Amino acid sequence: MVREHTLHREDLIMPVFIDPRADTVREIPSMPGICNYGLDTVGREIEAILAAGIRQVILFGVPPTKDAVGSDTWDDEHGIIQRATRKLKAEWPELFVITDVCFCEYTTHGHCGVVADDGRLLNDPTLANLARQAVSHARAGADMVAPSGMLDGMVGAMRQGLDEAEFHDVSVMSYAVKYASAFYGPFRDAVDSAPAFGDRKTYQMDPANVREALVEAALDVEQGADVLMVKPALAYMDVIRAVREAHALPVAAYNVSGEYAMVKAAAERGWIDGDAVALELLLGMKRAGADLILSYFARDLATRLPSVAG
Repeated sequence: MVREHTLHREDLIMPVFIDPRADTVREIPSMPGICNYGLDTVGREIEAILAAGIRQVILFGVPPTKDAVGSDTWDDEHGIIQRATRKLKAEWPELFVITDVCFCEYTTHGHCGVVADDGRLLNDPTLANLARQAVSHARAGADMVAPSGMLDGMVGAMRQGLDEAEFHDVSVMSYAVKYASAFYGPFRDAVDSAPAFGDRKTYQMDPANVREALVEAALDVEQGADVLMVKPALAYMDVIRAVREAHALPVAAYNVSGEYAMVKAAAERGWIDGDAVALELLLGMKRAGADLILSYFARDLATRLPSVAG
């Protein structure tokens, strides 16, 4: 009767990794229970996700080949995310498909865009490629695109590109507040996206900063974002709360790979009840102000949560 917050299965978004090898089901060693799926095998994962009561997924691609600019990301015919999106929307039209829009998985250097000879990420040339990528994903059937590079002007460039291509209804979930975090290690193993040199601290946020987060979020609101994301979640509950209080847009929290891996590792040793801890963490993110939670726990925990529909 007096419970202040309730976590619903509809709050959850399940990440799905797509591998170019059609028959692949490859468990990610640092993320027990999470696999890379090929186009011929991803159906079993989608069916499990839908059976758990989740209708939203976000796709991450592992390209067959990489180059200096990540050109697979705007290849309408052969791009791994485009092929996966077409398949999922054709076979499961009720599924809401979000696509990650970035370059680190697709470039030979592992950075989030075009890189100069001296190793600097070039912001403006990357924006043009982000717009190309977003429009290509929209042509494939994406319902929402999610730019994750933390580049200046990324939301505006993508919104303009989508609108000019008449994809006015494709929404943008911006990684508005993405920290240069140590919690991303297992994800980088999953998609082979570790930087070949340097780090991403020049374009991702300093974990010490909160006021900067509000500036970044406000810029994305001005440029046309539909959802604001905070990433990671566990160490940044105060940031989720600050963004929630500052803006009326929906706020998403990304319960990232390192957060997932820590709980799984401790549970495997018998030190904690893994599911109970995971549910408590997700409820904490909801309590902090998240309307949506991207989590690798989503598929397995959703059946333990109530539905908004009752």
